[in-house]
Amino acid sequence: MPVVWMLRRVASRMLQRPACGCQAPVLPSRFLGTSPQQIPADANFHSTSFSEADQPRVLITGGLGQLGVGLASFLRKRFGKDNVILSDIRKPPEHVFLSGPFIYSDILDYKNLREIVVNNRVTWLFHYSALLSAVGEANVSLARAVNITGLHNVLDVAEEHGLRLFVPSTIGAFGPTSPRNPAPDLCIQRPRTIYGVSKVHAELMGEYYYYRYGLDFRCLRYPGIISADSQPGGGTTDYAVQIFHDAVKNGRFECNLKPSTRLPMMYIDDCLRATLEVMEAPAESLSMRTYNVNAMSFTPAELAQEILKHVPEFQITYNVDPVRQAIADGWPMNFDDSNARKDWGWKHDFDLPELVTTMLNFHGSESRVAQAN
Repeated sequence: MPVVWMLRRVASRMLQRPACGCQAPVLPSRFLGTSPQQIPADANFHSTSFSEADQPRVLITGGLGQLGVGLASFLRKRFGKDNVILSDIRKPPEHVFLSGPFIYSDILDYKNLREIVVNNRVTWLFHYSALLSAVGEANVSLARAVNITGLHNVLDVAEEHGLRLFVPSTIGAFGPTSPRNPAPDLCIQRPRTIYGVSKVHAELMGEYYYYRYGLDFRCLRYPGIISADSQPGGGTTDYAVQIFHDAVKNGRFECNLKPSTRLPMMYIDDCLRATLEVMEAPAESLSMRTYNVNAMSFTPAELAQEILKHVPEFQITYNVDPVRQAIADGWPMNFDDSNARKDWGWKHDFDLPELVTTMLNFHGSESRVAQAN
């Protein structure tokens, strides 16, 4: 971080001694935190250059992961192709590069991130850069850098430029001492993976920046996300993505979790819609900064049984990975998302039967095209 910027940042946050002589700090007005009880009716958390009549200028970090490309496509339909910038440190496939704006962005490079926000007049930032649960356990130092140091850079840039910031959290933010069936929004969180620890850190830091500096931080705890057009990304719930690839391709699947392992899940269309809905929700309607969202909950055995209705020859076997099983055993079996449904009207569209039909239709049509070619 440049020295001049650091000095300006420190100076802008100088604390003043209150008249009463006590030690509680009084902040300059632009940094005053706001609790739900303190938010005025006409509160506006957008950047100074953004009004409701304009479209947001969106940046997505970590855009080549499981959710980023789908989110970009979803938001471009809503806000226009040129208003949504996808970014990553990897080279994008040609179809992604040609689908809309794409730029290189390293979230560990604060100066680079800040230049992107300024030069592109970004007003909304979706921060998807992260190493997932199983991958993070294989490289803890990299996960710590990407998931925590990268987050700090994003928070500082978002606060400096008045962005509306979305950071996804996860089922992995809960731990073995959390309530499991269901897990409420507010409860004990003691995860035992670096991914989960980093996401609890993100939830708390985002809430801190909201109350301390007025940053419009919004966060959803995703369950396992199932997507038809992306590959598994190293998460513990990714068996529920891979199973459809294998069912259509060869009629069998080897699962690395026990057949009775129940976890909350969601189809990607519901996930993307929930993300946009919470970002568009009026600030005064949000009673918290981080919400659970859920759609369904099932076990590998239940998922396989539903697939058998469409693929009678399908076979599933189990070769339990102790690392992934231990992670799953410490996660909730279900989410309580009643606050999201009450505060901003969340409602899912896909249950298990609709999910299976949609996924098999997608992969089946892909397989038929491949065979024809």
